[in-house]
Amino acid sequence: MDMTIEDYLAQGGKLTSPANVPPRYRGELLRLMATFVDSELAGSAGFADAINDAPGIKSRIAAARIVLEKADHAERVLKVMAEFGVDTARYEGVHPWAARLAREADIGASRQGGDMRLSVFHYPLQGWVDAVVMNVLQGAAAVIQLQEFAKLSYQPLAEVFRGLAPRETRHYELGREGLAQVVATEDGRDQARASLAYWTPRVEAGFGPAGSSRFATLSRFGLRHRPNEALLADWRAETGAVRAQLNLT
Repeated sequence: MDMTIEDYLAQGGKLTSPANVPPRYRGELLRLMATFVDSELAGSAGFADAINDAPGIKSRIAAARIVLEKADHAERVLKVMAEFGVDTARYEGVHPWAARLAREADIGASRQGGDMRLSVFHYPLQGWVDAVVMNVLQGAAAVIQLQEFAKLSYQPLAEVFRGLAPRETRHYELGREGLAQVVATEDGRDQARASLAYWTPRVEAGFGPAGSSRFATLSRFGLRHRPNEALLADWRAETGAVRAQLNLT
């Protein structure tokens, strides 16, 4: 008896063309790509204002690099979406990627505002220290999530994510370098602690709930390999080590 595509995927098979993709798989893959693209564009737009808050030329260059490369990452994944017939022209129009909710808003992991960005990108940055802290926390999350995406069963997208991983890792490293400079003063350390308290639960929400009912489907399709709680545990270990190193526990 011939093996179905679903059985093939469940056994670790890989797909290389939109023509071979089952409808439910296509829907989940497009959702994953849209979330990534919208989050990169929103992250880039939100971080753009931080360029002018940077305390020196090197910091300004680092912030500008992050803004540029996140937009580029979105464009690379958009090219894969276009192969599925998605009308990517809407991304060429004006969309309020820099729009943010009130600082005190609490939306959990819910979507807002007509796009698919992660909820953390609906919250506003508040000055340079706040931007650096957010970049460290979300940068660590991005590195961990890209390690997961690099194993996707849709090979063309997995290859794109593998290409983006070194640059997202560098964004995280730039954030850590910036945070080390911030905590060199007691005032900076106090500001960093306040920002850590603010951003930690908001970044955590982006990993999704423990025991996710959708994980079984995504795992069967080869679109996920490790559950939300495992990725979150890795993130907590990584960011906990950074806090300890910089005396921010």
